[in-house]
Amino acid sequence: MHGHHHHHDLLADRSTASQRVTIIGALVNLLLSGIKLVVGWIAGSAALVADGIHSLSDLASDALVWFAAKHAGEAPDEEHPYGHGRFETAATLGLGILLGIVALGILWDAVLRAASGEHSVPGILAIYAAAVSILAKEALYWYTIIIARRVNSEMLRANAWHHRSDAISSVVVLIGIAGAMAGWPYLDSLAAVIVGVMVAKIGWDLGWAAVQELVDAALDPEEVQKAHDTIVAVDGVRSVHMLRTRRHGHQAAADVHVQVDPSLSVSEGHMISQTVEDELKAAIDVINDVTVHIDPEDDEEAPTCRGLPLRREAIRQLQEAWPPLPQGHRLILHYLGGRIDVELILPLAAFEDEETTSGFQQKLQQGLDTLPSFGRLSVLYAN
Repeated sequence: MHGHHHHHDLLADRSTASQRVTIIGALVNLLLSGIKLVVGWIAGSAALVADGIHSLSDLASDALVWFAAKHAGEAPDEEHPYGHGRFETAATLGLGILLGIVALGILWDAVLRAASGEHSVPGILAIYAAAVSILAKEALYWYTIIIARRVNSEMLRANAWHHRSDAISSVVVLIGIAGAMAGWPYLDSLAAVIVGVMVAKIGWDLGWAAVQELVDAALDPEEVQKAHDTIVAVDGVRSVHMLRTRRHGHQAAADVHVQVDPSLSVSEGHMISQTVEDELKAAIDVINDVTVHIDPEDDEEAPTCRGLPLRREAIRQLQEAWPPLPQGHRLILHYLGGRIDVELILPLAAFEDEETTSGFQQKLQQGLDTLPSFGRLSVLYAN
C-alpha cells in the first residue's frame, strides 16, 4: 500500500500548489480586469475594455482550473476507479467554448465601431492602466511557470501562458491607445480586434487539446517509438505485438502485448511483464498505468487455442485414452498452435529398461493420437 499512498500525496501536493498559484493569479486578474474595464470605459478606449475582458477570460479559466485541480487531484474512488483526470479535460473544453463566444463579441463590437466611424480619443489614464497591466501580468507569468515546471502541470503551464498572452495583449493595447492619442484614432479599434483574436486563439487551443484527450488520442509518435524500444529491450521479450497508448487528463495509459518463449514458466512470464511495466513507467513520465499481456506465440499466425479443454477436462480425456500412470507423475500442458502439447514427467523409480519404456511411450502416443485436442507428447524421467 505504501507506494499507492505516496502517489496520492504527490497528487495532493500538486493540487495544493496548483490551487495556491491559481488563487493568487485570480486575485491579481480580478483587480486588473476591474481597473481596465472601468478606466477603458471612462477614458473611452475600446482596446482597453477588450483587454479587461481578456483578463476576465483568464479569470474564468482560473476558476475552472481551480475547480479541476481540486477534482483531478482526488484519489480514485469507487465511482471513478481511474481517478478524476477527465474533470480537468471537461472543464478545459467548456472554457474553450466560452472564450470563443467572448472573442466574437469583442470583434463584433470593433466592427460596428469601425463601420459607424466614431473613434473617441482615449485619455492619458488609459496609458497608465495598460502599463500597470503589462508589468503585473508578466510577473504573474514567471511566478506561475516556475511552479508549473516544479509540479509538471500542463494546466498551470497553460495558465502561465494566459498571463503571458494577457501581458502581450496589454502591449498591443498600449500601442493602440498611444497611436490613437497621437492622431490615428482607428488604431484603438485595431488593437481591440487584435486582442479579440488573441482571446479566440486561447479558446481554440484549449478546446482542441481537450477534444484530443476526450477522444482518447494516443501519445505522440516519438513517445510511442520510445515506448516500443523500451519494451523490446527487456530481457525475455521476443517481440512487441501490440502497443496502444491513450491519454486521460495529464497522464496516459499503455496496453501492450509481448511475445515470449512459449516454454517459460508462468512466474517468469509474470516477472517479464512486471519489468516491462516498471521500465515503461520509468522511461515515459506521463504513463502511469500499464497493462501487459504475455503471448507465448504469434497470435496472428498461430491457430487459436480457444475452446480447447482446460486442465481438469484435459486430464479426464487423457486418463480415458491412456493406461494408468505411475504414482507421483506430473503433467505440464502447453497450449500452442491450436493444440495441447503434453509434457509428462514420470518418477525415475518407474523406469524399468529402455525397451519397456519405449513401448509404454508408444502406447501413450497412440492414445494421444485419438484425441483431437492434443498435439505432441514428450516423456521425461526425473527424481
